[in-house]
Amino acid sequence: MIVFYVIRYRRRTVHENLASSFPSRPAGELDDIEKKFYRNLCDFSVEGLKLLTMTGEELNDRVVFKNAEEMQHQKDKGLSVLLLASHLFNWEWLLAAGCLKLPMPVDFVYQPQSNSFANSLSLAMRTRFGGRPVAREKVGRDAVKQRGVARAVATVADQFPGHFNHRRYWTTFLGQRTAFFHGIAQLAVLMKGPVYFSEINRTGRGRFEIVFQKLSDVPETEADAVGIIDVYARQLERVIDRDAGNWLWSHKRWKEVTDPS
Repeated sequence: MIVFYVIRYRRRTVHENLASSFPSRPAGELDDIEKKFYRNLCDFSVEGLKLLTMTGEELNDRVVFKNAEEMQHQKDKGLSVLLLASHLFNWEWLLAAGCLKLPMPVDFVYQPQSNSFANSLSLAMRTRFGGRPVAREKVGRDAVKQRGVARAVATVADQFPGHFNHRRYWTTFLGQRTAFFHGIAQLAVLMKGPVYFSEINRTGRGRFEIVFQKLSDVPETEADAVGIIDVYARQLERVIDRDAGNWLWSHKRWKEVTDPS
């Protein structure tokens, strides 16, 4: 693999993240996870480009939703749903296939990129099958504006919240004190709908299975909703533990941010 042996893309970050997350696993096992991750990362890059040209039929064949009827039940009740995705491969195909297969419109929260070309390419992939972008700084106002419209709002919830985001939620994730976006809890309350973890399982090369795990019914208050982040973290840990090579280890997830506790 060129990325692993030649380009050495973020090898140090990947190595450190694996070692700190799985301190009891032998070095040989960590090496195997690392190599599998880079194989999946290469596939992810190709899959991203493929998303610009593949047909809806091809995508439907490659991404299977095991319990999409969950979304129909919520739509029948007139409720929107908050879908907490993660950096499990392939989160881009999850969004695209969801636009085709779920019984309600799909909006996605995104952070505009500084590079205009990268930003345009990202939006082209994510909107090709009908996804509606909502910039992160506008998501609260949009949630209020869209009340009464049954829809799914998808967000990648395991991102680093940034050095300048002062409202963080701290919990233990993969054995480490980890900051999450506190805004996840606020959004859950504003939407007045149930919250689901979008579990992604790789079943073959370019093939995925999606399972929705309900994390919470409609949260009444922000105090109720913050607990959803803990439940989300435990669900994501479960999937990573089962297939560690399928998560984005090159992400600088544990940057130096002071835990107030």
